[in-house]
Amino acid sequence: MEPKKRQNTIPEACLGEVHQSTKRSISRRKFVQTSASVVAAGALLGKRAFAANRLLKIGYVSPETGGLAPFGESDAFVIDGIRKIVQDGIQTGGTTRQVRILVRDSQSSTNRCAEVTSSLIKADKVDMVLVAGSTDTVNPAANQCEINQVPCLSTDAPWQAVYFGRGGTPDKGFDWTYHFFWGTETISLVMADIFEGVPTNKVVGMLLANDAEGNLFSDPVKGCPPVFEARGFKVIDPGRFPMNTTDFSAEISWFKKVNAEILYGSNTLPIFSAFWGQAEQQGYRPKIVGMNKALLMPSAVNLLGRRGKNLSTEVWWTPNHPFESSLTGETPGLLCGAYEAVTKRQWIQALGFRHALFEIAMDVFNRAQNPESAASVIEAVRATRLDTIVGPIQWQGPPLNEWTQMPVKNVCTTPMVGGQWVPGKKWMYDLVVTDNRRYPPIPVQRKMEPLPA
Repeated sequence: MEPKKRQNTIPEACLGEVHQSTKRSISRRKFVQTSASVVAAGALLGKRAFAANRLLKIGYVSPETGGLAPFGESDAFVIDGIRKIVQDGIQTGGTTRQVRILVRDSQSSTNRCAEVTSSLIKADKVDMVLVAGSTDTVNPAANQCEINQVPCLSTDAPWQAVYFGRGGTPDKGFDWTYHFFWGTETISLVMADIFEGVPTNKVVGMLLANDAEGNLFSDPVKGCPPVFEARGFKVIDPGRFPMNTTDFSAEISWFKKVNAEILYGSNTLPIFSAFWGQAEQQGYRPKIVGMNKALLMPSAVNLLGRRGKNLSTEVWWTPNHPFESSLTGETPGLLCGAYEAVTKRQWIQALGFRHALFEIAMDVFNRAQNPESAASVIEAVRATRLDTIVGPIQWQGPPLNEWTQMPVKNVCTTPMVGGQWVPGKKWMYDLVVTDNRRYPPIPVQRKMEPLPA
């Protein structure tokens, strides 16, 4: 896909108030009604006198607190902007209807996630559920939607963990739950690309917990090991550790014994932080650390202090991605700039995917013939073909571009590159792209550097 023309101002639509019920609310700011984004969004969604129709309810579930809280950092900002856009209603089914967005915190608990999703469906009677923030959030919410036959859009979790982890099969799939994100077939290649960026002995130590993603990434067929080995790396896997583990002496001793100069894993920040502190104390210092989940957000890396320098992670979205919002026309750079201006926080990868969830939801309701009919809404979901701020999204038909894939029913993939956290000028650390082999439209910003000795 050719990069789209970038705008030269930050749309005021993203500088709106954040709903005060959220835990990460920010101070109220004046919203400029005449901004370019709102004008464009209003034209898209429709602004007419309200008919006597019931309002539409969208449930949104993500981890605002707990170990997965970094995934929810941008939620309040995104949802406030969407509420401003839809404040005069949306055009759906030949009428204009009001929209209410109901936000629920999973508290980083699978049980809590299932409970709040069930309540949104049964008590609040939402017309659609949006969910994001790792497999532990997506799966319990999506399961509730599938059981209760409510349309659900999800992201921020490897598609294999969402699909096969919920019992999906390629010949059947699911009826009510549709997902967009990358999978192990991509992240395995991206991590191998990262590993090749620095000379090492090519011995990879696997640090993976006994959870959905740990079991997926370590799988000898569907996981990372076969890809790493095909690229010439030797994989050392001491096995899955329990989620409540606080002492990693056994794993560290194993990695030191085999001289694993590369460490790979997918863990929450509390788990990785505990491991990384103990590794320093016990003299284990690999040349490369590629860690999914824990190192995605700057706030998490900042908490590691000097121990965060040159740590690596996958990169699914940046200010430089060549896309734009179907709602506001914003580029990723403009959305990130607005986020930093309002929140005084550094942009995060989840920002684009949260925004894209609502892009798709609004597009679905625009096209649904009867928004009060779950069958009509899910039919519109299946027919989605939309260019979003994270790239093209679709679940059937010819691919919109060479990067879009639909590996199984209910899944659409998104692009990824490799990156590394380096000391920044404005912020403590900046996430820079070090390898773009899996998505060349994103430029490489610098070469990989090893961890400090």
